[in-house]
Order: sequence, then structure tokens, then C-alpha cells
Amino acid sequence: MRAMILAAGLGTRLRPLTNDRPKALVEIKDRTLLEIILTRLRSSGISDVIINVHHFADAIIDYLQVNRGFGMRIEISREDVLLDTGGGLKKAAHFFLEDKLDEPFLLHNVDVISSIDFRRMMQLHIQNHALATLAVQERETSRYLLFDSQHQLCGRRSNDDPEDELVRPTRPLQALAFCGIHVLSREIFAQLTEEGVFSIIPAYLRLAGQGKKILGFRADEYFWRDLGTLENVRLASNESWQSILPQ
Repeated sequence: MRAMILAAGLGTRLRPLTNDRPKALVEIKDRTLLEIILTRLRSSGISDVIINVHHFADAIIDYLQVNRGFGMRIEISREDVLLDTGGGLKKAAHFFLEDKLDEPFLLHNVDVISSIDFRRMMQLHIQNHALATLAVQERETSRYLLFDSQHQLCGRRSNDDPEDELVRPTRPLQALAFCGIHVLSREIFAQLTEEGVFSIIPAYLRLAGQGKKILGFRADEYFWRDLGTLENVRLASNESWQSILPQ
């Protein structure tokens, strides 16, 4: 199985930690965010990973070389200009299309850690013949994705906007928070008509509005922490999250 780690961002919310390093190399209890995610991926049977880089890109490359790729085949996708989540994924399409195996792959933000069962996500995705499956939880956030009773994406909601953006009008709707972890079918690359710099979420909404199956995977039972802010890094430093890692 294959995966992509989105690690190109500037990590501005983590300054001053990211003044001299990429957010992928920010440490929690002496382990970098990148090491934590790679370890989790490897324990789930994923051996081939591509990582997009931009901010302090060479530091990530050197780190992987020193650690011998943590026993995985790792490719780097350099971004001279930040391409956002959708543009970064599309630039890495060759990595997932280089063979004819028709298997889904994982897309994972570098600044989240969780105990989410990647194999279970993959299984749900395959069983439902989905184009994309997004890990979601019922928790407070400033931006929600909206799903129907069949867990299909129907729109989104922002605390800054009084009206929901609906692409599949239906009721009832459940507002859930996205976890930054996706399972995708390779068909996604044929469906991403957007070019250049773009976010993946608006693309999902467009595709959902066209009748494509964009599903939510309920991850309420799992530990999850966004590590994109200094406060959350501090919280994680005091949490017993290391049990999510294989021994």
C-alpha cells in the first residue's frame, strides 16, 4: 500500500518552533511528527510513501537519509511554490500511477496524530466503492463538513458564514469535523480538473455535487490531536498518546 504525507506547509502557527525547521520535524516527547506518522503507516502495512516538501525541504531530506527512511521507500515531491493540498496531491500523481495495481492510498497531514485504524478505513472505502473516504469526528471546530444519513458528503459549514454551502441538498445533515486523513481511489486523479494551487476540500465538494461517492469515516472512538498550534503541541506533550505507536 502507498501513502502521501502533506508536509510542505510553512507551519506559521507553530512559530517560533518552525523558525529553524519544518513542522514535520517539530518534536513531541523526543519524536518528530514525521517519525510518528511514518511509524504508524509502516505498522499498517504501508511501505511506499511520498512526502511533499517546501519549507526547510533539505532538512527533511537529510533527516530521512540519516534515519534510512525508517525502513520504507520514500520519495520526495519538491514544491517551489506551495500548491496546497489538492495541488500537492496532483503533482504527486505519478507516484500512485506508476504501476497498474488498482488499490486505494492514504493521504495524511503531517501535523495530526491519531490512533485511527487505517486498515479499517481502507476496508470501508473498498467495500463502498468510494472515490474518497474522509476521517471525521463529532467535535467542535470552526469548519464542518456536512454528511447525510448514508455518510455521503453534502456540503460544508463555517462559523464565519451564516449559510451552509450545500452541493447535495438533503435532510437531515450531520456536521462533522475533518481529521486531515483521507483514503483515495486512484480514479481521483482523472477527476481533479483543477490546476495549479488548490485545496482538496472544494474539489471534494464539486465531485460530491456531481454524484461521486465522497464518504465520511466516523472516527469518534479514536484518539486524535491537531498539532498545528503551539498550544496543541504543549497539550500533546502531557498526553499519553505514545500507546498509539507499535512497540
